[in-house]
Amino acid sequence: MAETILELQEVKTHFPIFKGFLLKREVGTVKAVDGVSLKIARGEVLGLVGESGCGKSTLARTILQLLPTTAGAVILGGRNLSAVSTQELQSQRKELQMVFQDPYASLNPRMTVFATLAEPLLVHKACPPEEVPQRVAQLMERVGLASRFMQKYPHEFSGGQRQRIAIARALALQPEVIVADEPVSALDVSIQAQILNLLSNLVREMGLTLIFIAHDLSVVKHISNRVAVMYLGKIVELGEASAVIDRPQHPYTRALVSAIPTPNPDVERNRKRIVLPGDPPSPISPPVGCTFHPRCPYAQERCKVAFPPLASFDGREVACIRVGEI
Repeated sequence: MAETILELQEVKTHFPIFKGFLLKREVGTVKAVDGVSLKIARGEVLGLVGESGCGKSTLARTILQLLPTTAGAVILGGRNLSAVSTQELQSQRKELQMVFQDPYASLNPRMTVFATLAEPLLVHKACPPEEVPQRVAQLMERVGLASRFMQKYPHEFSGGQRQRIAIARALALQPEVIVADEPVSALDVSIQAQILNLLSNLVREMGLTLIFIAHDLSVVKHISNRVAVMYLGKIVELGEASAVIDRPQHPYTRALVSAIPTPNPDVERNRKRIVLPGDPPSPISPPVGCTFHPRCPYAQERCKVAFPPLASFDGREVACIRVGEI
């Protein structure tokens, strides 16, 4: 068994809703992440998929403690990041880094590439100041950019080049874990392949642990070792990437996989997509029992009683009491 580098224990991230201008009172809660437990091994690539609004990005920011946990624990290398002091958390920042979806928005337009990549090195005193130019040049070359561009600004680069800069910034402190929040969704298809290959090479060469968030299941299958499927703040299926995508077991995962287009026109013509009725419920007042039951074609009365825990089935974990029947 590979060493567990990151563990989530019943992590919840809730946002209170207040009403009133002067005398604010809490009138509700948005349950963005509602009890997620995961163990991620060192060197693993975990794909995190689900519809927009299911809590993927909130979970990513909670792992990095950019958002505080309402309950549960985020454990990195044996240390509970949810319970450490601000000073201790600051020292742990170098172990967890993030690559955001929009590279133009995540890079400071007033800072050159050199200033952007040098900042984490100087803040965390990762090397003597006189060695910073050399380290910046090495970072740029590692992500496929020429070091002669280090005095340019973000607007002078293409979208793919800006994402390479964002990846270089995440690598600057040699982190243990990188969270990539849809890093290729804003890029052209041809550039997406280059960035995916770059991430795969970095994981292999540096032994990185990567949490890869995306909507495109075919992309997730290409890069991930395991896949976790989220629905309304909860994990509903977890297992090996090829098993989950080729043989989905949870009704929600089946609907997601049925939407993947195929390049074969004959197969595409006869493909039957599973169209789920209605819209996802609001995370303010999620359904009682299994949160998917209002849209599930296999739902029964017992599905409305309690949310089913993840249970082992066919080599993966599935949160469905009827998984063995359907």
